[in-house]
Amino acid sequence: MANPYETLGVAKGASQKEIQTAYRKLAKKLHPDLNPGDAASEEKFKAASAAYAILGDEDKRAKFDRGEIDETGAGQQQRSYYRDYAADQASGARYHNAGGFADFGDRDDIFSSFFSGARSRGNASYQGGDLQYRLEVSLREAANGGKRTVSLPEGGTLELKIPAGVRDGQILRLRGKGAPGHNDGPAGDALIEIHVLPDRQFSLEGDDVRTEVPISIREAVLGAKVEVPTLSGAVFLSVPPNSSTGKTLRLKGKGFPNKHGGHGDQYVVLKIVLQGTPDAELNEFMTNWEAGKSHDPRRT
Repeated sequence: MANPYETLGVAKGASQKEIQTAYRKLAKKLHPDLNPGDAASEEKFKAASAAYAILGDEDKRAKFDRGEIDETGAGQQQRSYYRDYAADQASGARYHNAGGFADFGDRDDIFSSFFSGARSRGNASYQGGDLQYRLEVSLREAANGGKRTVSLPEGGTLELKIPAGVRDGQILRLRGKGAPGHNDGPAGDALIEIHVLPDRQFSLEGDDVRTEVPISIREAVLGAKVEVPTLSGAVFLSVPPNSSTGKTLRLKGKGFPNKHGGHGDQYVVLKIVLQGTPDAELNEFMTNWEAGKSHDPRRT
């Protein structure tokens, strides 16, 4: 098997970002979904994935650079010297190592679980690397959940179920949807980082949401039932008489889903909006409205 640096086409001193970029470039070119029936491309894709499984993990990369594991991920056998077996030779025992594969690295190493398979196949099998992606969703999608088809940079698609109440920065794991394993090993996972986009109507404050709703001067003075948007659909809200701009009303349980299975609340901020063109009747009323002349809200 080729040196993983050579397989990915990067220098030994390459950064982790350069290694990731090189792998994605190869994966996009060689992915089986983009090259159906092309066995050569599939083998190259597997080799690139196997190389990335080592170099894409900083701990495994360090072990490879120190010579503790080889290009397949299997542990390198320690060099032994005559003095280590002098006592056995003195007693007539034949030079041997009864430990079998026990010399291949620490038993707690991730590859130790594959040593029994390596005895029969002559090569280790191990899980493919995880692949990371970023997905942008609307606030409504995050609140209500849904299904999305995600197009991958390497080619192909993933069918993703978005759970209701997913948060910005949360990572969804799709098991077995990452890089293919080596030597029949299991595939890695796809890790989808959720990014919740800002919403023009709602702002999120913990589990609560806040929205501004315009009302007419008539509705503000006399009160009314007005239609208000929520994350789960429109509802009607009672505006009490004599409501001013900035008055805040609560819609209980109409906020964002929380971890306890419930929802936060929605806070509706009222804003009085006059009609676009002047109204002669309204102007006349305001001109002759004596009580209005004496009211100074700035002083209050």
